[in-house]
Amino acid sequence: MSMYDRRTVLRGVGVAATAGLWLPPSADAFALPQDKIKKIHYYSNSGDSNGRMGQPMVNQSSNIVVIETESGLMGIGEGGEPRTMEECAKMLIGTDPYRIEQQWQRMMRGMFYPAGREKLHSLGGLDLALWDLKGKALGVPIWQLLGGKSRNYVECYSTGFPRPRGGSLEDRARACIEAGFRVFRHSTDNPSGKVERFSLVTKTFNDCVTLQNAVGDGSWALDFHTEFDPPDALRLAKMIDDAHLAPYFLEDLIRSENVDAYVNIRQHTNAPIAVGEQFGYKWDVHSLIERDLINYVRSTLPNVGGITEYMKIIAMAETHYVGMIPHFTSPIAEAALVHCLTATSIPALMEMVGDGTRTFPYLPKAYDFRNGKMWPNTRPGLGVEIDPGKLTKIGEYDTYSVGMLNDERPDGSYTNW
Repeated sequence: MSMYDRRTVLRGVGVAATAGLWLPPSADAFALPQDKIKKIHYYSNSGDSNGRMGQPMVNQSSNIVVIETESGLMGIGEGGEPRTMEECAKMLIGTDPYRIEQQWQRMMRGMFYPAGREKLHSLGGLDLALWDLKGKALGVPIWQLLGGKSRNYVECYSTGFPRPRGGSLEDRARACIEAGFRVFRHSTDNPSGKVERFSLVTKTFNDCVTLQNAVGDGSWALDFHTEFDPPDALRLAKMIDDAHLAPYFLEDLIRSENVDAYVNIRQHTNAPIAVGEQFGYKWDVHSLIERDLINYVRSTLPNVGGITEYMKIIAMAETHYVGMIPHFTSPIAEAALVHCLTATSIPALMEMVGDGTRTFPYLPKAYDFRNGKMWPNTRPGLGVEIDPGKLTKIGEYDTYSVGMLNDERPDGSYTNW
């Protein structure tokens, strides 16, 4: 059975070895001979081994994108939906796959109107594929291209950890920590779908007391899930403070549209605040970081626009001593997050659904998870492998097209049309 990764890794090793002997004069990157993007393939999949597809929204898409070059290299990414994927993908045909930053600018600004959050998901999927392709061309994992290891593994917290048979909330939290997770995540979610503000605040606070007693300081977190209006979010946060409870973080206390509302939130709680799962690129989160209104950024891949943009957000966060706690995402993007967080020293915690044992039939190789932690591997590129025979093609792009050509400065860098 043909699998893209097996074929392209061998070619990538060959390219890297050959490049050491011969480097074309016009090559733009060391050890990378000239190449061009030939075709881009787009696939849907059937979900995990239990047929679970995830949430039905563009911003959590698990569609697979594969970039094919004229030399036969294949880069694998994940995300987006057909309309915006077609718009972004067609901008890349016939261009240099190794100019990743320039390609990001091309897709972001090539239609004059900056990409919105849904289009960013498609752009981000292509960006993952470009990084995967470059790593394979050089025969190295992406974390090596980002500066090398700064940590041995990435700690994780669990969302929806399985409840032991007949067990209580305390039993569930203890089992999560015993499985190796750093943090057990609880939430204000109400199965009835009805938010009765006063009773829900009281119930959630009592749950927090239970979790503090069960697993102790910093081993639990609470997701407000943007359900509360500001008065109730503030009341609950203050109750947690006044009771001297110690969550690892409080997440998404209020809705995300008006980030300035966190000026008021920050003044009324000392608990660590994590925000950003609904955000896109760096301009969505920069003011929260720069005004020291949050402690952790929840932005994730490919939503921000891929690895290229994610590393810029990490750098911005580091200047204000803010950590990264990315929202859970689809499996290839989860693998990409491990590369990004491995290459930085800022505080980092990844979110895993359930006990972390989900498998995906179309992914013979994905991320490396064990003992409640994500581990970097040494496989080239993202280190993922797909089985095309278990995917359904939903798009193929081999013709260059762009609505508005970006203008260029004298040095060749892009500016707007």
